[in-house]
Amino acid sequence: MLRRLRAIVSLPLLALWPLAASFAPASAQSPPPPACVAPEHRQFDFWLGEWDVIGGPNAETVVGRNTIVRVASGCALREHWVNNGGNDGHSLNVYDRATKRWTQFWIGSDGVVLRLEGGLRDDGAMAMEGVLPDGKGGVQKQRIVWTPKPDGRVEQRWETSDDDGAHWQTAFLGIYRRREKE
Repeated sequence: MLRRLRAIVSLPLLALWPLAASFAPASAQSPPPPACVAPEHRQFDFWLGEWDVIGGPNAETVVGRNTIVRVASGCALREHWVNNGGNDGHSLNVYDRATKRWTQFWIGSDGVVLRLEGGLRDDGAMAMEGVLPDGKGGVQKQRIVWTPKPDGRVEQRWETSDDDGAHWQTAFLGIYRRREKE
């Protein structure tokens, strides 16, 4: 009888074992492997940092500030742009292992949403393209290229095309200079 009683009491306790294991301290569980450790996830790291962005007709005027940081355990870059007028925008940039391409999702304080895709070129520059509505029922192509310079600066060239890429016009040319420590 005692043997049968032990078996009856032990059975429900065994059923609760997986639940009890889930309450074990975090140190007892092994952490998941890092998801974004491939070299492709570091291709845009040259853009990380706090930047003064120089532009204007003679490329001598600070036109804004940009901060780029790693987020999501290193799986993405987050951008926060503020121009001299106080308008800002944010982007999230990520390497997609499935498509083997970089994607940027931008939202500006003016309500503009821009989706770009591309990747690292052979010359070390990051190039992405997308489209925006042109206001006439069509689209305007967008192309942004970030080029790291030997002195640590980064050139950002934003171009647009109204004729499906036959001709491109520079919409913005900015030189990123690392911000001095304050």
